[in-house]
Amino acid sequence: MLKNRSVHAVVLSMLFAGTATSALAFDWKAHEGETVSFLANNNPWSQAVLSYKDEFTALTGINLKVDSYQEQQMRQRLVTVLNSGSDEIDVFMTLASREGQQFAASGWYSDLSAYTQGAVAPEYDFAAVSPALVKAATFDGKLTSIPLNLEGPLLYYRTDVFEKCGLAKPASLDDVRAAAEKIKECGGGITPFASRGLKPAIAYTFSNVLHNMGGTYIVDGKSALCSPAGQKAIAWYGDLMREYGPPGAANYSFYQISALYRSGRAAMAFESSNELRTIMEGGERLNDTDVVPLPAGEVGTVPTAIGWGLAISSRSAKKDAAWYFVQWASSPEMQKRLALQGVASPRASVAEEEEYKAWIAEAPVRASWQAALGVLASDGSSEVGYPIIANPESRDYIGQAVQDVLLGQRSVAEACAAADSALDGLIARK
Repeated sequence: MLKNRSVHAVVLSMLFAGTATSALAFDWKAHEGETVSFLANNNPWSQAVLSYKDEFTALTGINLKVDSYQEQQMRQRLVTVLNSGSDEIDVFMTLASREGQQFAASGWYSDLSAYTQGAVAPEYDFAAVSPALVKAATFDGKLTSIPLNLEGPLLYYRTDVFEKCGLAKPASLDDVRAAAEKIKECGGGITPFASRGLKPAIAYTFSNVLHNMGGTYIVDGKSALCSPAGQKAIAWYGDLMREYGPPGAANYSFYQISALYRSGRAAMAFESSNELRTIMEGGERLNDTDVVPLPAGEVGTVPTAIGWGLAISSRSAKKDAAWYFVQWASSPEMQKRLALQGVASPRASVAEEEEYKAWIAEAPVRASWQAALGVLASDGSSEVGYPIIANPESRDYIGQAVQDVLLGQRSVAEACAAADSALDGLIARK
């Protein structure tokens, strides 16, 4: 493995540095000997890219200090460090759709605009990165992060279980519920449906249900969780998880969902497209899984489409060296490699690579996944939680309302009313 990585490092040096002589003053070794600290969310993107981190050091001479945590712990540590004004973290992973407005308003992001226009390797081609994702990461004219992937929740389902139970591919949200009911009867103890039930994580998957039912979070400046569409969405999600979800569903996020489905203990999993790599690990699901966008509700299919990004802390004392890591990790070459592991690239050109096409053709589930990603890219909404500075806090109230119904602690009307009251207060803060 080390030998192969050394070869890869030489290849990257040729790709990145070999043609740099034609670019004015660009030198991958410009920050040799420096150390850059990276705070990572332990998700499929970071797991994949960090498997090549020795190549980054070989290419640049920059040492990479990595701290990796599960998502909630990562965010807690990040906010603590940034709020203190410490320069301990140079680069961090961020979701513009979640904390973008909050972090931008707090002054925690460096503006990366000038870097993308100047200090780049000639083949970096920033213009090829998804304009929609770049726009979503731009606040008040400042580019706060570089997009790393395109993702959104998709429905993974077991074709063999559906066949056994006499079920067709679900075409509507009603079909999903009907399938869960049938699988509970004939599935031999397999969990019919799994999705996120952990309070801070629910908004990511729930938002897709809400939008498919014609809902939105704010109407006329007020929280609309108790709108007819909002109440239908809460009932569909909470009831489905309570009646057909796994034991302890209120504690489920992507780690537990992927493990449950990969091990063959769930018939349907509504989880991130980014989890294809984890779900297919070991190969057992390659031949018995299909993947589709969440089936249509009252207004059709409106999938959630977002992407993680790499940001440089405004507190960092090593911004220039940090930018070298950011551009290496988000380069066309690295994004192609990660695409071959099931991490969708924000560069459309990757899908035209012959190596990628061959990888897609190896398994039907990969072709379904690629087709579903196309729907995310063309029809997706990035509204996950309330489009306000307090977006992260808004997600907790959404999660609480859904979780109250999931656990049978409140009726839908009671749960959404309590959430709307609190959310109106957040909206009023501006």
